[in-house]
Amino acid sequence: MLTIGVDIGGTKVAAGVVDDNGEIVEHTLRPTAADQPDVVAETVADVVRELSRGRDVEAVGVGAAGFVDETRSVVRFAPNLAWREEPLQKKISDLVGLPVVIENDANAMAWGETRFGAGRGQSHVVCLTLGTGIGGGIVIDGALYRGRWGMGAELGHMQVVPDGRVCGCGNIGCWEQYASGQALVKEAREIAARQPERAEILLGLAGGRIEGEEVTEAARLGDKVSLAAFRSLADWLGQGMADLAAVLDPGCFIVGGGVSRAADLFLDEAREVFARQLTGHGHRPLAEIRLAELGASAGVVGAADLARRR
Repeated sequence: MLTIGVDIGGTKVAAGVVDDNGEIVEHTLRPTAADQPDVVAETVADVVRELSRGRDVEAVGVGAAGFVDETRSVVRFAPNLAWREEPLQKKISDLVGLPVVIENDANAMAWGETRFGAGRGQSHVVCLTLGTGIGGGIVIDGALYRGRWGMGAELGHMQVVPDGRVCGCGNIGCWEQYASGQALVKEAREIAARQPERAEILLGLAGGRIEGEEVTEAARLGDKVSLAAFRSLADWLGQGMADLAAVLDPGCFIVGGGVSRAADLFLDEAREVFARQLTGHGHRPLAEIRLAELGASAGVVGAADLARRR
């Protein structure tokens, strides 16, 4: 059975035809307008029509960066797209004439990695996407956990510092303010401003504006400030996973997202912090912490498989 998976981001729509084995048969990418919901729906419909041509496609799964309701049809709210109570499932289904399932994009990524990626063979998985913020997806007893209202697993918005940094969600001290791509950059900027003598490599690369790419490159060149920023990220990530394990007791954590491309700079240390901070450590099995395998395709593959299982 062929299904189509669609991953809607803030600036682009990625889509692919996916077979029963999680293999992408054909893939396409389109720009879209985050501030125009009807244009987004039309763009999705266009890629579905393109990918369906000459194929017997059964259904469409859409990963959307927002709060998706319990019926997997309405996007209640999206921080980076102009969706407010958006009936996305009906709009797209009416345009393409196929069954459509809407899912949170991090949930779709988690499902894709669990079924076909780093989580294969695992029944209890917590997936973390480290990008600008932190996305999360949870699989329990082999089923995607969505919560009563469909809005579970917003793991990046656990409050970890009561009087901490202001978060884009409107609260303060959220985990993603300390263990994400934007947190890495913010930490590097703050240390470099206080101790520029320790940031010579970073400041030389940045040319006045420090971003994630420069922090990563500088860290690999031995820049002390950049390495300190990665250590901070590792500490917060390991502590957060230990807290999640105290509640969920997964067999496996999967770490993906754009920041994971620099996993060699932080993931081993995060594993050490996790093992040290885990409640009851030494008297319980340690969950594995694995690097995601499917890369940018995980959301497309996961959304397509969820549509297949609708």
